[in-house]
Amino acid sequence: MTTRAQPYHHGNLRAVLVETAVELARSTGPDGVVLREVARRAGVSHNAAYRHFSDRAALLAQVADWAMAELERAMRTRADAVTVTEPGPRAVTRLGETGRAYVDFALSEPGLFAVAFTAPEGVAAHRDPDAVAGPYAFLNDVLDELVDAGAMVPERREGADVACWAMVHGFAELHVHGPLREAPDELRAPMLESVLGVIQRGLVG
Repeated sequence: MTTRAQPYHHGNLRAVLVETAVELARSTGPDGVVLREVARRAGVSHNAAYRHFSDRAALLAQVADWAMAELERAMRTRADAVTVTEPGPRAVTRLGETGRAYVDFALSEPGLFAVAFTAPEGVAAHRDPDAVAGPYAFLNDVLDELVDAGAMVPERREGADVACWAMVHGFAELHVHGPLREAPDELRAPMLESVLGVIQRGLVG
């Protein structure tokens, strides 16, 4: 990747820096998101960049927020594409699609996926427990749909969000950065379905 060729316009340097940092994160993960390098690629001095971000952590947190928003969008898009209309089966199918979208994002955007969970302060979507947003909030909405549709008894709802997230995130990490990263698609797909099946049987029965 070369230094950004297009000059930025007055007033949008912060957006340019974030855009440049996101592209850098895609190829390098969190370790490559360095303020000086981002400034160089954006075609500005590092002093200009420091006027918008006090340090690397501030920039990394912004990229993490962006990555989380993209992950949420991927999950929503996949779940909203479900065509099943009967409430119970629809809610169950949407939960499965949410998990598949999570893993697909991790595999297709490993750099951004890593950044999303390495911001020192935590991403904005999860800093305030009373104002949860992002992928975690969407997962909670899908789980609530299971209860509302009568597919899951209310007693199983408590803690289901953490259990689902831990299992799917763990699967993604194993296949992105762990010992299963070289697993071929023909093996990975059925393994994921096994994990999603365990989640479904635990919640729905």
